[in-house]
Amino acid sequence: MGIGDQLLNTDNKDLVVQDCCDMIDVQLASKSGLSGMALKTAFAALKGIKPNYIRDVVELLLPSFFVAVDPLWQQGTEEGDPVGYLTANSAQTADVLLSVTDEKVNNIQRQIVKGIYQKFRNSASKHVEEAVPDFAQIIGKYLILS
Repeated sequence: MGIGDQLLNTDNKDLVVQDCCDMIDVQLASKSGLSGMALKTAFAALKGIKPNYIRDVVELLLPSFFVAVDPLWQQGTEEGDPVGYLTANSAQTADVLLSVTDEKVNNIQRQIVKGIYQKFRNSASKHVEEAVPDFAQIIGKYLILS
């Protein structure tokens, strides 16, 4: 059974999604300078499309994220600390997560969303890599409890 099967069951799904949305808000709030302001403006634009847009996207992406991250999580489990493993390999984990979003964006119909993503894609690796430890903690929180 993959981590997505365990994390997205009816008992945990809403909690996992909410934790991921909260993580995004915290990560976004920590950004500063011109690039931080631009990123915050982009997220505000996405939320302007639809108030729950970010939550809906998180729900859409999580199953694919968990499938993509599962081999890394399993490797970490074999080494005794899957949360630590994802964190120590945050660049690789970020690349795996971004490969999912790249694929999804290629099939998206909304040009504004596609444009925003493409504008920030070059700097996305850094931001996603910074979020990997928190993402790993969320996964660990629910897998360790179950």
